[in-house]
Amino acid sequence: MSLWSRISDAVSSLAQGESLAAIFDRLRTPPERSVAFAIAVIALGAKMAKADGQVTRDEVTAFREVFQIAREDEAGAARVFNLARQDVAGYREYAQRIGAMYEGNPIALCDLMEGLFHIAMADGFYHPNEDQFLEDVAGIFGLPDIEFRALKSRFVPNAVPDPYTVLGVPQHAPMEQVRAAWRKLVRETHPDSMIARGVPEEAIKLAEKRMIDINRAWDEINRGNG
Repeated sequence: MSLWSRISDAVSSLAQGESLAAIFDRLRTPPERSVAFAIAVIALGAKMAKADGQVTRDEVTAFREVFQIAREDEAGAARVFNLARQDVAGYREYAQRIGAMYEGNPIALCDLMEGLFHIAMADGFYHPNEDQFLEDVAGIFGLPDIEFRALKSRFVPNAVPDPYTVLGVPQHAPMEQVRAAWRKLVRETHPDSMIARGVPEEAIKLAEKRMIDINRAWDEINRGNG
């Protein structure tokens, strides 16, 4: 059974009266955690897509880019998106349940936030309501402000991508600290590490942009200290 078939089966239970909490409780452990990750991005992404007042074709396309949806799975993916968009639960409830599911696993929550930033920027404009939405979700997840700013600096065009912020280290940190942070991020961005955290194989494309940004930040700092 494909990822999207499993997702569709899980989310369809919302329409049958099952609570969001019960769905995520069932999906806490591998291998179903990959389904939970995808539902989390879709559910929050569907809510965020309305934050700027409209759902655009670009935002829907962004889901396809994040999850590498095959043509035969497009109908199922659209169904999941629409179910999440129509669900009466507010985004804060979604975020609280998701945060509880990944408690003690902040890296997975950063993976999820990265998918949301990708969707937010799909139309080329970072709407103030999207910024408020993402900052609020990050707060509910308990992500440190420096991690939120690092994500924002990588995705939002008018946010200067300071290399120290991207690597999550203080300005003018010693090179030993910078190198250690860079190596840690590279390890965490390896596809095997992401899959182990519950990121679906279909969403590993997220790692491509992250690796480019991490290496660019390292190169910039390294050149400046050469």
